[in-house]
Amino acid sequence: MPTIGVAIAIPEPWATELQDYRTSVGDTTATQIPTHITLVPPTEVPDPELGAVTSHLTKAAATVSPFDIHLRGTGTFRPVSPVVFVTLAEGISGCEVLAGAVRQGPLEVDLRFPYHPHVTIAHHLDDQALDRAFAELADFECRFGVDAFSLYVHDADAGWQVTDHYELG
Repeated sequence: MPTIGVAIAIPEPWATELQDYRTSVGDTTATQIPTHITLVPPTEVPDPELGAVTSHLTKAAATVSPFDIHLRGTGTFRPVSPVVFVTLAEGISGCEVLAGAVRQGPLEVDLRFPYHPHVTIAHHLDDQALDRAFAELADFECRFGVDAFSLYVHDADAGWQVTDHYELG
């Protein structure tokens, strides 16, 4: 059964910068995870339902207007979860509206934690590496417009691969 995810891709040059940073602190999963803001976490979807999912995503995208994101500074989910991330200074409500639109119908999923849009930069590392990531990217900042999101499918060898893009509005 395919595992899918729905996310906003971080544009270049920041996507590569953040992915390379994530690798540099020892997060070996980074090479298979494009830099993103999650809308729907990894979810198994039976093959026959993928058509309904793509149709739903097309409709959901049409209901949400483009918005801006301003990434600035770092945050963490510790001690609940060993994650350090880049925070959203602007665009949280846009992400929440979009996530709410896509997490309906065939993608209505129960979340393990409340939705908090972010860009992961270190995950499942020791405290020293997490502290390093938190400190070293504290001054990170970028701005970009969001006019689309993507459907990703997990491949055991290649990692997360984009299969479709959905234009907002």
